[in-house]
Amino acid sequence: MSAPVAIRHGDDRDRPFVLELGRNVAMSSVPEGRAAAPPLVHVAFERLVAFVYTQSHVTFVAERDGVALGFLLLLDDWTDEVTLAKQGFVAYMAVDRAERHRGIGRMLLDEAVAQARRIGLPSLALMVTESNTAARTLYERAGLATERRLLSIQL
Repeated sequence: MSAPVAIRHGDDRDRPFVLELGRNVAMSSVPEGRAAAPPLVHVAFERLVAFVYTQSHVTFVAERDGVALGFLLLLDDWTDEVTLAKQGFVAYMAVDRAERHRGIGRMLLDEAVAQARRIGLPSLALMVTESNTAARTLYERAGLATERRLLSIQL
């Protein structure tokens, strides 16, 4: 039997792992029907990580036996663009493909929710691609509800 998965606070030493895993799964963030070149999606992900690391944030890393399996980037001092209220915002979450469907994503999300509560944030938000049913199911089971939708048309 393998060792249990632990969630820890990450730091700058985890950034190469975040970048590598994120690049490996970034195409899952591309909506169905939208053409996207993987190199450009990778650049967009790298820009997101660079932005997050310039903001107040917490990196959570899931690991087993010292091996990183997934991460979550939480912006912990974010302002909702509609209400101007403070909120937590999950900028990105990823779990190694070989480790999915083992509860790691839920553990990362639960830790982000707990952190938001510890620091007194009134809400936690995130965005998810409509066609990513596995992630949407995870979020719904964790109690997140749809508040807005981004609508688009491919021309």
